[in-house]
Amino acid sequence: MNIVEAKGLSKTYRISDREIPVLADISLKVRLGEFLVIEGSSGSGKTTLLSLLSGLDKPTEGRIVVDGEDITDVAEDDLASMRNQLFGFVFQSFHLVPSLSALENVMFPAELRRDRQAKQKALDLLQRVGLSHRVENFPHQLSGGEMQRVAICRALINHPRIIFADEPTGNLDSQNGSAILELLTEFHREQGSTMILVTHNQEIAARADRIVLLEDGRINGVRDKDQRHVPR
Repeated sequence: MNIVEAKGLSKTYRISDREIPVLADISLKVRLGEFLVIEGSSGSGKTTLLSLLSGLDKPTEGRIVVDGEDITDVAEDDLASMRNQLFGFVFQSFHLVPSLSALENVMFPAELRRDRQAKQKALDLLQRVGLSHRVENFPHQLSGGEMQRVAICRALINHPRIIFADEPTGNLDSQNGSAILELLTEFHREQGSTMILVTHNQEIAARADRIVLLEDGRINGVRDKDQRHVPR
């Protein structure tokens, strides 16, 4: 069963009178429960593709189907509700709310759903990632690795069906990066969620079920976990 399907996606940005193509004719199917890595050099369109698949941006051409629903033309308010219910996001730059404590940052998506167990779920997650002693700290009082662990807890609190991660270890040293990778893959296995992750980190890519290689805005190949070429 496919949980995400992209059909002929293209994305072009307009700056003044110039058009800048970023993606061209991307078609891709992501299976339920799969760990898919999108890999490519800087400027290849990785983050743009992730933004389109998650509904954070709209394609210039093509369609996006998520969990059987075409989300291409869905209104932003409805998309926001879908993202909160089905998706979890982990970004390279953390995107924590500066005025909220670690606990409040993690609780936020669950509170939007009026989940009465939001606080306890957040406390349990923070304990799980070794941050029970940091629940009242604000983002500026946390290290990079701690902020990313908070961000992962926030992404997971609603038990998302799909986790979208954009270079989640990019701002971390190797030790913290490896710890974050362990957390993500552990939660992915336990929850049976689908994970779509953008990276150029070979350690992360080696753990994926499939790797999609992007080059100049186009898919240049697909490899399975044994590094064999497979058709897309």
